[in-house]
Amino acid sequence: MTDLKGKTALITGSTSGIGLALAHNLSDHGINIVLNGFGDAKEIERERKAIEDKGVKCIYNGADMTKSTEIELLVKEAEETFGTVDILINNAGIQFVSPVEDFPPQKWEAIIAINLSSAFYTSHYVVPLMKKAGWGRIINIASAHGLVASPFKSAYVAAKHGIVGLTKTLGLELAEDNITVNAICPGYVKTPLVEGQIADTAKARGMSEEDVINKVILDAQWTKKFVTTDQIAQLALFLASDAAENITGSTQSIDGGWTAA
Repeated sequence: MTDLKGKTALITGSTSGIGLALAHNLSDHGINIVLNGFGDAKEIERERKAIEDKGVKCIYNGADMTKSTEIELLVKEAEETFGTVDILINNAGIQFVSPVEDFPPQKWEAIIAINLSSAFYTSHYVVPLMKKAGWGRIINIASAHGLVASPFKSAYVAAKHGIVGLTKTLGLELAEDNITVNAICPGYVKTPLVEGQIADTAKARGMSEEDVINKVILDAQWTKKFVTTDQIAQLALFLASDAAENITGSTQSIDGGWTAA
């Protein structure tokens, strides 16, 4: 793969879970990082410094992904610090599990805003920088739920299907600008978000958490293994490379065979 050293990646929702793994993996290859997300300030600073200790530059911006004005300022700070954003990874996401008749409207609105609308706004502000530079990579972290559905996850499934549609549309729009746009669709990954889903699904279905893992989550993944954050990061690194310059508008499943069935 082409050397990506010196490029800059902006990763939303990167203070924990998949996003943090992406930040560490990309920085291992000499890529500067813009961290974003919520969490304990001391822990975020510890992670930021750990990334910089690898010999790259890393900044943190706590922009709220529900607010377009803060997203605009996030991109502006990245541009002011690094000159451009070469790689945009839209990873921020939240989840809520409930039957539709009990689904709180404010939860619907928050999930659509963070999981879907934020990817539009980041792309809206980053694409002009990529066009100016003549190169860019947008990687949207979707989900197997961007391709198939599960009950009690109306907002999440709707948002992830929307991310897949956004990916395809932008892939076509930017195809001649040397900017690729792809979606990674992971199955279940053992992150704090999924651990919360296990508890919520157990409550919604009246099951034990162990039964949710074995009979609901890993039942869908034919390998009977959780996807790892490192596997997602390695796929993202490939999509960012010039080896993937003709892969655009695509969905890349990494789900243990879930969506093949």
